Amino acid sequence: MDIVDELKAFVATAQSGSFTAAADQLGVSNRLTSKYVAELEARLGVRLFQRTTRRVGLTPAGEDLLARAPALLDDLDELLAEIAEGSHGFSGVIRISAPVTFGEIYVGTMLGRFARLNPGLTLDLRLTDRYVDLATDGIDLAFRMGSSDMLSLKTRRLGTFRTVVVASPEYIERHGAPQTPDDLSGHNCIVDTNRRSPRRWVFQRDGQEVVVNVQGKIHVNSARAAAGLAADGLGIANTPRFAAHDALDSGALVQLLESYNRNGSPLYAVYLEGRTLPRKVRALIDFALEDIRAADIL
Repeated sequence: MDIVDELKAFVATAQSGSFTAAADQLGVSNRLTSKYVAELEARLGVRLFQRTTRRVGLTPAGEDLLARAPALLDDLDELLAEIAEGSHGFSGVIRISAPVTFGEIYVGTMLGRFARLNPGLTLDLRLTDRYVDLATDGIDLAFRMGSSDMLSLKTRRLGTFRTVVVASPEYIERHGAPQTPDDLSGHNCIVDTNRRSPRRWVFQRDGQEVVVNVQGKIHVNSARAAAGLAADGLGIANTPRFAAHDALDSGALVQLLESYNRNGSPLYAVYLEGRTLPRKVRALIDFALEDIRAADIL
């Protein structure tokens, strides 16, 4: 019997806690799963599970094997994929998570460019502003803005996104342009409630931090919507540059307070620690890094 099938049956049973659940996961019969595990135990000369009527539990030998077997299977899958992809190109599915606004403005079109170069791939993009659990949700790669302190994740920095304060020429003509951050107290500021501190706008000048608490009659949980409302002349928005990029290029928005520097925040590609990164995911990260630089969207 193939030891790979035996190891897969063992890992699935150990992780799920039952032969029935493991069989469902592997797409084989319950009887065959039990047979694979029994043959692995016979091959090794040790018991891997303590069996009860309700559940199977790992023996010390089983715990030792479970600590290493998943990585071995991942390495084998990666090796076989590399050989196959070397001849036929990338295949299979990449599941990607991204923030809603950044995903709609940039990630979706970037994936379109990547897909044209890799027609054998299926790309599954899921947009959400919450930090998804990559393992639970089966996500291969997530784009995240700002720092993460999760030790179970590995990151690759793709760039730094800048935040800009913007208003429309119409708004400036009617209300004037603020010359200092303190002047914002006399303006209607569009509050993006997706930010950690929506009313707290932070600036830098001559190495000194300047903090202003703003007020506004329009609150919205979208940087893209905030930029759109500002372009309609309804107030001043504090938004990532990528959300206002097109409007700034067209002149629909004007950047304000340019002499006050804004600290940028990192943009990361994030994936799970403790596993071999598939070549197709690594290729997507490399592509995104170069594509972001060429697009100059940050």
